[in-house]
Amino acid sequence: GGGKALWEDEHIADSIAAHAVDFIAAHKDAPFFLYVGTNDIHVPRYPNERFRGKSGMGYRGDAILQFDWTVGEILKAIDQAGIRENTLIVLTSDNGPVVDDGYADRAVELLGDHRPWGDFRGGKYSNFEAGTRVPFIVCWPGKVKPGVSNVLFSHIDMYSSMEKLANQDLGPDAGADSQEHLDVLLASNIT
Repeated sequence: GGGKALWEDEHIADSIAAHAVDFIAAHKDAPFFLYVGTNDIHVPRYPNERFRGKSGMGYRGDAILQFDWTVGEILKAIDQAGIRENTLIVLTSDNGPVVDDGYADRAVELLGDHRPWGDFRGGKYSNFEAGTRVPFIVCWPGKVKPGVSNVLFSHIDMYSSMEKLANQDLGPDAGADSQEHLDVLLASNIT
């Protein structure tokens, strides 16, 4: 609390990456779960000066470059720990894109012909496809077959699927709405 709770926005990604890297190094010899939630694309978007002006897409694009760097630092730590072959990595988002969120970042102007929502309608704050269909990348060398799956998978189902993967029983009241779909998560349906 107090002064210890304050931070400078441009250093949030560095702090998140450093804490994740330290956690991986400290726990590499035992099973662990690490959730990394970044602030990069959320407002206020104020990327570190290392990334400012690098994307040509304003602070929004620069924040995406910063997010990519954070993911890269975490993957590098997993590799340095020698645990890539034994680590399930999931990269996803909480909602679809929003371009005009009231933040003066010239995002609409700089977007040009790019459509982050693809062929779908809607976006963040919408129940349409572009608001609910999000990136969901799963990587586990030797366990997850590379490819693209068209199977529907809900973030809610991560809970029960991870519970099964970890061979844990967290009790009948845990994850009440979650259904176990580990086979989908591990992309066993890819041909």
